[in-house]
Amino acid sequence: MSSSTFTPSRRLLLACSAPAVAFFAAFWLLPAVQLLALPAKLGWAAYFVVLTNTRYWQSLLQTLGLSLAVTLATLVLGGLVGITLARTRFAGRKLLLSLLTLPLSFPGVIIGFFIILLGGRQGLVADLGDAMGLGRITFAYGLAGLFLGYLYFSLPRAIVSYTAAAGAMDIPLEEAARSLGASRWRVVCDVWLPELAPTTLACGAIVFATAMGAFGTAFTLASKFEVLPITIYNEFTNYANFALAASLSITLGLITWLVLFISRRAGGPAAAGV
Repeated sequence: MSSSTFTPSRRLLLACSAPAVAFFAAFWLLPAVQLLALPAKLGWAAYFVVLTNTRYWQSLLQTLGLSLAVTLATLVLGGLVGITLARTRFAGRKLLLSLLTLPLSFPGVIIGFFIILLGGRQGLVADLGDAMGLGRITFAYGLAGLFLGYLYFSLPRAIVSYTAAAGAMDIPLEEAARSLGASRWRVVCDVWLPELAPTTLACGAIVFATAMGAFGTAFTLASKFEVLPITIYNEFTNYANFALAASLSITLGLITWLVLFISRRAGGPAAAGV
């Protein structure tokens, strides 16, 4: 019995790949080249404007600080909740997990609206403070509001990641450590942390990159605390400084790309999806 295999010709392969190549060139390659070339119109110094302009430098530092704080808080809370859900069986566990991950379906603007409903001028905290004679307390429009909004947006991703990773941990290895007299703290340090390290690295990189580039939540809340995506938006929308906006965009992209690249290299196969 003979079998034949079909080998497509080079022309057929080129014809099939042409739409994908055209799409890639039109919607990624050409805009990326234009983005890289725009700052050159103002001279090569425009590429380093974020380091030489005080306002841009402050915006970058504020974005980095906020993103790092959100990443650390997300990993700690997400790890605790995820491990607990993976190791504990109780009625309503699946329902609780689905509710905790519900914010994944919300865009950033909706999350910003939630924070305003909580800590805005007409929010719940303001009403409670007014009723208690403390005045109308607000926190939605500054650093605290942005932090809570970013945390609310990022936490479900960490919970899902840690729940899956903790559920796949090597239980016999943990039991062997306990049988040898290891304390709970030693089990955490010697078993849990090494096994969860790739998940922590990958999840942390994604959360950091997402926080660095978040726009919807920042656009809704950042009236007293400017972050780099809002600075970029203001430059090309309000001031038509396309070259400076491109320079700031390149800086933001390089930082997030570098973090994701380091995560992939350090995390190995477990972080391949980052």
